[in-house]
Amino acid sequence: MQLLLRLARKHHICLLLALYAAHTLSSCTTEAIYRSDEGAIWATVYHIKYKSPRQMTDSIIMTLRRVEMSVSVFNDSSLVSRLNRAESLAADSILAKVFKGSVTVSRLSHGAFDPTVAPLVELWGFGRNRQIHEAPTEEAIAQALEYVGIAQCSINDEMVITKKHPRTQFNFSAIAKGLACDEVGRMMRRNGITDYMIEIGGEVVLSGHNEQGNKWKLSVDAPITDDKNPSAHYRLAMIDVTDCGIATSGNYRNYHNVGGQTIGHTISPATGHPIDNGCLSATVIAPDCMMADALATSCMAMHPDSAMAMIESLPGVEALIVLPGEPYSVITSQGFPEIHH
Repeated sequence: MQLLLRLARKHHICLLLALYAAHTLSSCTTEAIYRSDEGAIWATVYHIKYKSPRQMTDSIIMTLRRVEMSVSVFNDSSLVSRLNRAESLAADSILAKVFKGSVTVSRLSHGAFDPTVAPLVELWGFGRNRQIHEAPTEEAIAQALEYVGIAQCSINDEMVITKKHPRTQFNFSAIAKGLACDEVGRMMRRNGITDYMIEIGGEVVLSGHNEQGNKWKLSVDAPITDDKNPSAHYRLAMIDVTDCGIATSGNYRNYHNVGGQTIGHTISPATGHPIDNGCLSATVIAPDCMMADALATSCMAMHPDSAMAMIESLPGVEALIVLPGEPYSVITSQGFPEIHH
């Protein structure tokens, strides 16, 4: 009887070892296929495609959550929300990246890009407050401008950010989605994934090849406002690209009517008023999406000639700017990819 029990236990152990070996072999030889993930975050949606032997959903969500807890002004517990409340804290690596990137692009754009316009964004109804019915007073605008100026803010070696004024506020929305795309891309590469397309709210990171083994095909939106279907997309052009970040900025989606006047969400850090420079949209290609995101916003805040001069001065950066015309005209930097219609 004891012999039979020993034989049974031995058989059971052998069976478990065989099953474990089979599972391990199966896991190691699982074929990498193109997979998709999509969801909603920060009042927008994301679409991600990648070639991998396993689904990366949990890692994607964790990465996006980490970005949210660092730089989302819509989360009261995030580091940037606490910084805006004048709490003393050290930045994490994500907040430090967007801060330093913002300072760089502010300098490149001669101050046109400035995340400290946050109080003005709120005054004009493009932040958390979206219920305004008339333009803010000049007195309110002048007061808010006193706290604007990322060039007067700094970060030290201990990652502590010093603000221009205790009431200075940061809103990194014009750079954070691009950074989030980059962070998901970095997570993919840490897991050995090199073929992917990551899109969050229109900002995109591309690497490797699509399912056909070619560069990724990307649609550039036409700056068409459709009040009946605000989420509709109309194609301006198609481009074939890879190994870069791409972002488009424009006032044709994020706008509202104030006092009978249609105003866009791009606010001048110099005047405190919405900018109307004739630029309908700007699409920027850069080595990373954080830079593309910030530069696209900068182009919307600058005169088109100055914006294109800035783009042409930056290695590895290209742009397409849409101006009014019949129905509009397009200008591109010298190295912008070939456009397909």
